[in-house]
Amino acid sequence: MAGLRERKKEQTRQRIAAVAWQMFTERGFDAVSVNEIAEAAEVAKATLFAYFPSKESLALHGVGGDDLAGIVARRPAGQTFLEPLRAHHRALAAGEVPEGELEALLARVRVIQDSPTLQHAANAQLYHQREALAQVLADEYGPTAAALMAAQIAASLLTLQETYFRHLQSGASALEAHRALAQDVELAFDLLGHGLDQAEGR
Repeated sequence: MAGLRERKKEQTRQRIAAVAWQMFTERGFDAVSVNEIAEAAEVAKATLFAYFPSKESLALHGVGGDDLAGIVARRPAGQTFLEPLRAHHRALAAGEVPEGELEALLARVRVIQDSPTLQHAANAQLYHQREALAQVLADEYGPTAAALMAAQIAASLLTLQETYFRHLQSGASALEAHRALAQDVELAFDLLGHGLDQAEGR
């Protein structure tokens, strides 16, 4: 019975998110109210807020959700912290987005880029992700070194994401974009692992 309840909750969550994103795509994030989303999704406003505490969290549901701190914390003994992060992003690069989903993905990117409110919320989300990673690294490296390493990793991963979306927006196919992403992942983690001196020797 508990499993059925959880499935129904997830279906409701997904329905609300799908309805909201259709409206955001058509009218822009700032032009759509929470009341309108709740009405279109056929749920009470209180129900919507039970699933998503804010309109921003609804719009960013599933965006930037990688648990970098958890990936590092769960790594096997003897493994450097960059190894599981590289493996995770290699896997993401290998998971090609179906061509039929590209239009919706690019529409979502445009909505976020066009809304200062969403950009601010996305930056705050990335900041918390970076802080969590720094906390995991602090015991081993100390707070200052951990903060610097987490900042470098976060900036590199954000650049990978931005470059990937630029490829898609320029007209590249999903296959072409993922091939480029796979190469960029290796370059990013080589630079993180060996420093900028390696770039000078390329």
